[in-house]
Amino acid sequence: MKIGIILQSNNPEHIWNTFRFGITSLKASHDVTIFLMSEGSELDTIADTEHFDISKRVAEYKELKGNLYACGTCLEIRGLPAPRLRQAGKKDAGVCPVSTMTDLLKMVEESDKVLVFG
Repeated sequence: MKIGIILQSNNPEHIWNTFRFGITSLKASHDVTIFLMSEGSELDTIADTEHFDISKRVAEYKELKGNLYACGTCLEIRGLPAPRLRQAGKKDAGVCPVSTMTDLLKMVEESDKVLVFG
């Protein structure tokens, strides 16, 4: 199954649960795409907390070949560059592609299920 996830929150617990669900879905052999929009585009600026190891979840999601895109307009409004994905124990794991509403529409059209976190 193709699962599309829209993350539009910068709340650490929302982010953590989004990536936990994405990881669980990938391990169950589903194709997963997470699209960061609104406050979700701030992913790269959200620090790990005592309870939410966001960088580890993002790293695991990417290692399992999950797709991740960020809304370019949302980044621009916030004055943010393309996210440089952090990984636990590594300085930088690469850039998350900057995307558009056309890319989001394509994700929705191609997904069997679409979820919104946040």
